[in-house]
Amino acid sequence: MRLLRHPDFLKLWTGQTISQIGSRITREGLPLTAVVVLGATPLQMGILNGASGAAVLLFGLFAGAWADRIRRRPILIATDLGRAVVLGCVPLLAALHRLAIPHLYAIGAAAGMLTILFDATYQAYLPSLVERDNILEGNSKLALSDSIAEVAGPGLTGVLVQWITAPLAILFDAISYLISAASLAMIRKHEPAPVPHENPHIGREIREGLAACFGDPILRAFAARNGAAAFFMGFIGSLYILFAMRELKMNAALLGAIIAVGGASNLLGALIAERVVHRFGYGLSLIGAAAVSSAGAILLGFAHGPLAWCAAFLVASQLCDLGWTVFSIAETTIRQSIVPDRLLGRVNSAMQLLFRGVYPAGALVGGALAGRIGVRGTILTGALGYLCANLFLVFSPLRRFKH
Repeated sequence: MRLLRHPDFLKLWTGQTISQIGSRITREGLPLTAVVVLGATPLQMGILNGASGAAVLLFGLFAGAWADRIRRRPILIATDLGRAVVLGCVPLLAALHRLAIPHLYAIGAAAGMLTILFDATYQAYLPSLVERDNILEGNSKLALSDSIAEVAGPGLTGVLVQWITAPLAILFDAISYLISAASLAMIRKHEPAPVPHENPHIGREIREGLAACFGDPILRAFAARNGAAAFFMGFIGSLYILFAMRELKMNAALLGAIIAVGGASNLLGALIAERVVHRFGYGLSLIGAAAVSSAGAILLGFAHGPLAWCAAFLVASQLCDLGWTVFSIAETTIRQSIVPDRLLGRVNSAMQLLFRGVYPAGALVGGALAGRIGVRGTILTGALGYLCANLFLVFSPLRRFKH
């Protein structure tokens, strides 16, 4: 709890909490704008969803290299202001009756690029803001903000869309980024300038970051596990709603309530992560949290029988989401602890890109596989693969990592 007395961290944390809630508004509000206001077709919705993902894939590695070239706080402020301007275009164009689907494509892609740059940078910035012994606490509190946003954001979005329409709801997200930028600007701790490269070359710098990811045995285990887990999670994520509604015969209200349990479970994971790591150490905590998360996928695949019994399986599956949060907090902390500061932005972006790039491929393969072996069989295959991905952690030096 030492960071509650750290004024500069509190500024970062406050701004992030507000902007994370705002981000959930846009995550739901942008598709709602496309459907409700612009009458988007299924193909247009697919393009809209793919626009931000494609931007991340194309831009991700460059983002990490830039995050290592200059001071990080100015990048964070600039990306927040950039997102405020980009998202502010939605209500402005709507008010002028000029908003069209291509505008949403461009806005989604631009916001995606700015977000990947922000995410790679702020994970690299935290170790320069707080003391080394407080990094775990800092990551836990930032994850807590994310979990709170996941619980509160969708409901708030629904109220705002009903009250003031989807485009105007996105204005709240734009304002949240202005608040985040202001909170970052008020931080007083001096950030040291990065060591300049003798011969700057963006391609060489990207290769150096990738080499760091796969050259260190612990980082290599993280990369292999997260890539494999993302692939098999794609099997599950692409079929979850279809499985629940068509095969288990759930209605939208019941499914929404069950998914909300997952948000609460994430919140619990953020609250207990520090205690778990202090009690069991990093290695056992990571492997145990990964196993708990995998158990949730297996429980989903075995859901069967009467509706109440199916709901119980899915609630138990959602409760296992706390394992994902504990794993993410501990993994990020280890990464920040063992990677040299000059490489941290590139390593962060490479790890994020690995997950976000592989997940859609898993969703595509899972969809094709479901046509051959059925939805339940595909989910169970994904769950087994997700569980086996943890072997990369078990057979690595991570088991003995104490920090």
